[in-house]
Amino acid sequence: MGMSVGGKRGVVSEMNVVPLIDILLVLLVIFMMIPVYSMGEEALIPQSSTQPPDQRVIDDVVVIQVLADGTLRINQEPIDFDKLGPRIEEIFKQRAARVAFIRGDQPVEFGVVAKVIDVMHTSGIASVGLLTPDLEKSF
Repeated sequence: MGMSVGGKRGVVSEMNVVPLIDILLVLLVIFMMIPVYSMGEEALIPQSSTQPPDQRVIDDVVVIQVLADGTLRINQEPIDFDKLGPRIEEIFKQRAARVAFIRGDQPVEFGVVAKVIDVMHTSGIASVGLLTPDLEKSF
């Protein structure tokens, strides 16, 4: 940017940085205000217990296994995918707590697990947990 001013020097070749500083200060204020208004989703994180698990609680847990070949099991009982919804409704008919877990083998595709979660939510399960090998060691 050059500008002509009166005098013997001619054209001034220095850049005017005042507008750039103004833009920088506006951006600084904007980025300082963003964290105030941003909120994340709440996540329920399981907490490990120092007490030994109660056997009654372990017996009440419903675990749906998705095996590598695509077959399903509810607490070690084999079941077809099309009968999963009615069977879940039958299991949770007399239970107050509607919580179940899904355990999948390593090579299982996520789409299969997602379909099982969808069927569980459709059947009225309030909370679906995913079991990992580390979590299973605590039981």
